[in-house]
This record gives sequence, structure tokens and C-alpha cells, in this order.
Amino acid sequence: MAIAPLSSPSPDLSRELDLVAEMTADFAQSQDVEDVLHRGLERIADVLGAEAASLFVIDSGGDLVCRACCGPVDVAGLRLAPGDGIVWRTVRENAPQTVTDVRRDPDFSDRVDRETGFVTRGVLCVPMTVRGERLGAIEIFNKMGGDTFSADESRLLQTLATSAGLALINARMAQAMAEQQALRRELALAADIQRAMLPSARSESFPIHGINLPARGVSGDFYDIVPLDDGRIAFAIGDVAGKGINAALLMARTSSLFRCLARRIEGPGAVLAAIDAELEGAVTGGTFVTMLAGLFDPASGKAVLASAGHEAPLLMKKTGSVSIDLDGLPPLGIVPERFAKGCPERSIDLEGGALYLFTDGLTEARAANGAMLEATGIEALLRRLTALPAPARLEAAMAELREDSAVLGDDATLMVIEAGR
Repeated sequence: MAIAPLSSPSPDLSRELDLVAEMTADFAQSQDVEDVLHRGLERIADVLGAEAASLFVIDSGGDLVCRACCGPVDVAGLRLAPGDGIVWRTVRENAPQTVTDVRRDPDFSDRVDRETGFVTRGVLCVPMTVRGERLGAIEIFNKMGGDTFSADESRLLQTLATSAGLALINARMAQAMAEQQALRRELALAADIQRAMLPSARSESFPIHGINLPARGVSGDFYDIVPLDDGRIAFAIGDVAGKGINAALLMARTSSLFRCLARRIEGPGAVLAAIDAELEGAVTGGTFVTMLAGLFDPASGKAVLASAGHEAPLLMKKTGSVSIDLDGLPPLGIVPERFAKGCPERSIDLEGGALYLFTDGLTEARAANGAMLEATGIEALLRRLTALPAPARLEAAMAELREDSAVLGDDATLMVIEAGR
């Protein structure tokens, strides 16, 4: 029995299949989603015999915004608040809407027609939905020749709308990846700048040393060491509330202020007051800076300290340890009037011991058993490392925390001041 040859698809069907194939490829490959959506709408309107077409996308504020259009009037950028229009009905019901006479549709609004002069007669609108996510809708207007849009044309437009939705998702993903890559580059640059701002490593015989370990790429902690012309050494440790770029920027500003003012203003209390005055108006959104500043005289072995809401330092001697209670002021950037008369100072004689300063990232670190390290844990850790030179001691302390599975949920900074060994 002879087998009848397969019939060739009709010219209209071939044209529609070609359109689906070409537009799917364009939507998948295009790097300029706005351009491909505009060109795609023009081809859709041509194949389906429509006078005009618009593509609406739900924006972050919940409105439908026209991202592309073609036809006698330009409505790109048109914003439709959530409501009962035909486009919103399409999105809300997630189903195609074919309206042969818009004048009989209770949801039709003639506002755009009145503003543009366009006359809408019939509408075919289909939703853009991908994997359950409602992205928007494509709407075409006025079938040429006065006919109505058919069920086959509705199905074709729905297929093309799905491809357009995938193009939008791909564009969003590409933008998100580009933003993440840019952010990683910015964070790496910020981290490099921060590291460059920290004091350079000094010889073991130098009396003050510090170490900083960011919880993330950039740190809100800082420390500084500023030798003065008269042989004394100004030093500071600080902690900016928060993490990331904003904390890092405030950290850089505060650190720079200290480095400048420590050489010009006598006494750590006056330096803290001057920094607080400079930060007034710059610290917003609940951000603040805890800071401890000091002035050490290697010849006498004495240090003068002033605190703005910072952790109490720990003085460790062979005979025992003591937490130095500083009658300081609140953190910088919160209550500027409290600093009007300066910040209280306290003089400490190290008596051959070592004075340790640290941020709360260290005291709040959690060991493997879940307990916070606190000042007693820091003391026990440092006691075990007493025999090491100061720079190696700080490095070993941070390394031991990691080896003991301590979790550093915040930036951690540790300093030591000692007159010599």
C-alpha cells in the first residue's frame, strides 16, 4: 500500500514556527534585552496582524511598567498601578484575555487612548509567567482588517511570552552576576586600602604592636600607632558598629582623623573629643564608633588612656591581671554634647607588664562548646603565649582561635603595649 506523503505546513504556520524559533534564539542569546524585546514586539505585531503591541513588566514597586512597545504611539515607560485594567486582569488571573470590543469590557480604561489619540478596538493580552513567577504581560491591539484574534494566535503569543519571560530572567541574572563581580572587586580594593592604612610591622623591640582579622573582606575595626617627636607613642583601637563597605568607610575616616590629630592635640581625651566633633553629622542610621586612645611613654613605662565606649583594656603582669576600668564617655557619634569638655583620662603604670587592648569581636568569639571567650578567655589564651615576642604572640593568639574552632562573628583586633622584656 502506498504511503501518502506528509503534507507541508501551511505558509502561515511555517511563518509562525519560524518566528518562534528565531525569537526564542534571540531571547536566549541577546545581551541587550531592551533592544531584543522591542524588535520582538515588532515581529509579533507583523505576524499576528496587529496595529500595536506593548510589553509590561512588574517592577520592584509592584507596578506594571511598559518596557517595550511598537505601533503608532510610544508608551514606553507607561506605569500602571495595581488595578482592574485588562493587563492587570491578565496578570492577576494568569490567563490570556481576548477582548473583541473593549467598549464592552468593564475593566478597559480609555486613559491612554485619550492621552495619545490611539483608538483601541480589540485586545489580545497574555501573561509572562516562568516557573510560577509572574513577570508581566504582552498585549497586542486591533487585528488588521477588523477581524478578531484567534485562539491559535493566543497560543502563539503565549509561547512567545514565555520566551520573553526567560529573556528577562536571564538578563536579571546576568546583571546580578555583573553586580556581584563588581562588588567583589570593590571589596577587594577596599580591603587592600584598609591593609595599607594599618601601621607597618615594626621590630620586636618596639613597644606597641597590633593585629586585625576581618570577619569579612573589609573590616570595621582599626588600630593605629603614631610615634611622636618627643619619644612618646600615640595609639588607638576602634570598632565601627556594622560590617561591610559603610563600616569600612567610617573606619577609614576615623582612623585618618586620629593619625592627623594625635600629632596636633595633646592628650588622648582631647583627641577623642576632637574626633567626635569631626564626625558630627557623618554618623547616621544607628552607626557609631567605640574607640580607645592612649599615649605611652617608653621611658617611664606609663600610659595615659581615654575611652569612648570601648572594651576595658587588660593589664597582665607576672603577679596577676587586672581589667582597667576607664570612666569614659559613650561611643563617638552618638551624644556630641557629652564630649564638649573633653574625655576623661586615666594614667596607668605598666610596672613591667603588658597592656592588651581588643575589640568585642575577640571577647564575643565562641569556642567549640559555644561559650563566648570574654576577657577571662583572652587572658588564659595570652598567658599560654607569654614566652613569645609580642608580634608572634598576637599572630599565635589569632591562629589558635581558629585552630580551636572559635567562631569570629565580628571583626577582631588585638593590641599590646609593653615597655620591654
